[in-house]
Amino acid sequence: MAVLDQLTSQQAIDLENKYGAHNYHPLPVVLSRGEGVYVWDVEGKKYYDFLSAYSAVNQGHCHPKIVGAMTNQAQNLTLTSRAFYNDMLGKYEKFASEYFGFDKLLPMNTGAEAVETALKLCRKWAYEVKGINENEAEIIVCENNFHGRTTTIISFSNDPVARKNFGPYTDGFIKIEYDNLVALEGALKGNPNVAGFLVEPIQGEAGVYVPSEGYLAKAKALCEAHNVLFIADEVQTGIARTGQLLAVNHENVKPDVLILGKALSGGAYPVSAVMANDNVMNVIKPGNHGSTFGGNPVAAAVAIAALEVVQDEALAENAERLGRLFRSELNKFIETSSIATLVRGKGLLNAVVINDNEDSDTAWNICMALRDNGLLAKPTHGNIIRFAPPLVMNEEQLLDCVSIITKTLKQFEA
Repeated sequence: MAVLDQLTSQQAIDLENKYGAHNYHPLPVVLSRGEGVYVWDVEGKKYYDFLSAYSAVNQGHCHPKIVGAMTNQAQNLTLTSRAFYNDMLGKYEKFASEYFGFDKLLPMNTGAEAVETALKLCRKWAYEVKGINENEAEIIVCENNFHGRTTTIISFSNDPVARKNFGPYTDGFIKIEYDNLVALEGALKGNPNVAGFLVEPIQGEAGVYVPSEGYLAKAKALCEAHNVLFIADEVQTGIARTGQLLAVNHENVKPDVLILGKALSGGAYPVSAVMANDNVMNVIKPGNHGSTFGGNPVAAAVAIAALEVVQDEALAENAERLGRLFRSELNKFIETSSIATLVRGKGLLNAVVINDNEDSDTAWNICMALRDNGLLAKPTHGNIIRFAPPLVMNEEQLLDCVSIITKTLKQFEA
């Protein structure tokens, strides 16, 4: 079979199963094209995309401005490495720093890389600015977090699938309950070695858990009182997904360290970033951290375009309005439903809790039925289905999707 031959769905699945590592369990649909809120499989069937590549495609599939920026730059210069300057990186760093209100940006490629970068930055700040003895810094994290799957990150995960048989694990982390200010204060009090608090403003992978109102603002105040860096992982929740440019903006919180990825490129290219002001970022010196591809010209051009689209098309405002509509319409259904018990979220990052246990396959079967009905979503944690469409969706499309979702859920009513 020639590489460019048109495959059937089953042929494509068989190839992945035979030649690829089995580190994912995808929904059995093989996609070959995308535009806006839609994707098409290799047989030509059209679907609404309600996952957006885990919120990487906030600006919609193949946005012409982003694709244009990528292809134009790719024809001029793709990579120099950071051994030399290029004419795009400084423009991007200035644009993004002013866009998000920070002094500096440290460019990387993936979300997990950006989290690792933030951890290193926090520790170096702890030793050189806060004055913690070297190798004694601790960072507070939350239970049920998801920050990636590198060795260090899984060391403070409590997901057995991500952790088991990957030890020994990295020390230096204190785990507390999410959305628990008493636990946070207890971890901070009397421990001068705490350097930072790493938190997702909404726990996405855990099932779109939205913390209590005021949690983030009070957590930031506690961190300030104890001279601890507040590190916001906005890889999934940032770039307009929750109805604000950043999820922390709902509580007017300014992180000491901001982690971005996914939709920073609109899904067109791997781009991530860590942002901080000079009092933190200036501890990084030549040789301390880097990446061959981090800050490459294509990434810089793509990120500028992706952020301009968010602003020009008012995607945060659209996410806020449509998110309220989505939850309102789903709640009407849930009032009389036996299969769905709860809808929660902010903006267009939402989840529906299915009335079954986490070990059941009900949510998976519902997602299979949604696929058959023209909408793609994926379960998270067994009995929870995450719904996160591209932010370029309009009201008519959203209501059509609500109709598909409720019609499908009705098929599973007892």
